Order: sequence, then structure tokens, then C-alpha cells
Amino acid sequence: MSRAECRVPSAECREARAPHSPRTWGLYLVTDRHQTDGRDLVDVISQALDAGVRAVQLREKDLDTVEVFRLGERLLALTRRAGAALLINDRVDVAMALGADGVHLTRKSLPLQEARALLGSDGLIGISCHGLADVQEAVAGGPDFVVLGPIYATPSKTSYGSPLSPELVRQARAICPLPLLGIGGIRPCRVSDVLGAGADGVAAISAILAAPEPGTATREMLAAVARGKGIE
Repeated sequence: MSRAECRVPSAECREARAPHSPRTWGLYLVTDRHQTDGRDLVDVISQALDAGVRAVQLREKDLDTVEVFRLGERLLALTRRAGAALLINDRVDVAMALGADGVHLTRKSLPLQEARALLGSDGLIGISCHGLADVQEAVAGGPDFVVLGPIYATPSKTSYGSPLSPELVRQARAICPLPLLGIGGIRPCRVSDVLGAGADGVAAISAILAAPEPGTATREMLAAVARGKGIE
């Protein structure tokens, strides 16, 4: 599909226009400054970007608006330099003020259609799902990509229920034509199972942020994605 044919702001058109489509990211890095072992979050993210991360979600739920905005400014400078996408968790207003690439929504966020009306057709919108019913609802709403989890047990996702397993990814893939990423307890050794079940990529928090060497951890995760996709 050419850009000239993209007259309706559909997810397919936005994906065709995006310099870094969620389907090709491979690894979606989600921030949590409490998991960096005291290191500066921006420095850790910088190492991950240098190692090849092409999409970052700023997710610091305990910060106020000004703090999220200031942190977003620092991260946006890094992602722009790296040619990567920056999405802001939940806060459509902050994403718009920053000129970020989009937002990541939860079931407690602004409804998807209202977020789309504010961001316009070019803004990326991801949405978190924790089961097949969530995926069905998300597909009907038309986000740009879906993040499903937790696939495996992980401390950062205990509030979202029991692990889903790669089999749930397989079932979600059958009903989801959108880019689909798996999250929750994903390490390089588990990537092939998640991709083999139908995911287009994986999302990670502690596997990168808590690693002694975030750059090395990023390269290992991206290498696992490449193996899982058979593109080494």
C-alpha cells in the first residue's frame, strides 16, 4: 500500500507510514526507574538504544505530570538521535506536549477513540491486554499494536493475574491481525517460544533495566528475536 492510498487513518495505513513499525521493533523497552539498581534511568536507556532498541515506553506511574514531562524530554532527545520511537504510558497530554511518537494505553486510560481523536492519524497507540477478551476488544477499537501479558511470572506484573503462557499468544494471534508483542518474564531463552506462538516481538522491563550491562542484555535479547524470526 502506497502512502497516497492511505486516505483513511487505519492501523494499516499508520503502520505503512511509520519509519519503525511495531511489527518490526523486535524489542519494546518499558521503563521502570526502580529496577535499575540505583543507576540513572536515562543512562540505562541510552545504553539500550545504543545496542539497538528502537522503541521505548516511558512508564513511571508514580511521577507527577511535570516530572514525567521532564523525563520525557530527556528520553525524547535520546530516541530521536537513535531513530527510535518514544511512547508515553497513559498520558496523552504529555505525549502531545512533548511531540512524542504516541501513547500506550491501559484499561484505565483515556478510551482509545478519544486518544486517537487527540493524537491524530499519525500518532502510535499501543494497548495492554491481559486475556483474549481484552484482545478482542482492542482489535475492535483499532490501536496500532497490542501488548499481551504477563506471558511468564514476573514481579512487575503480579497485579495482572496468573501467567498466560505462550499458548495464549497462539490463541490471541488467531484473532488479532495487529502487531502483537508478548510481555512478562521474557528472557532470551524464552523468546523463541513466544515468537513461535505468533508474537511479532517482545516487550521487556527488568531483563534490560536490571541487567548489570544493559547494552549487552539488549543485544542478547535482539539476537534471540532474530533467531526466533529466522533472520540471522
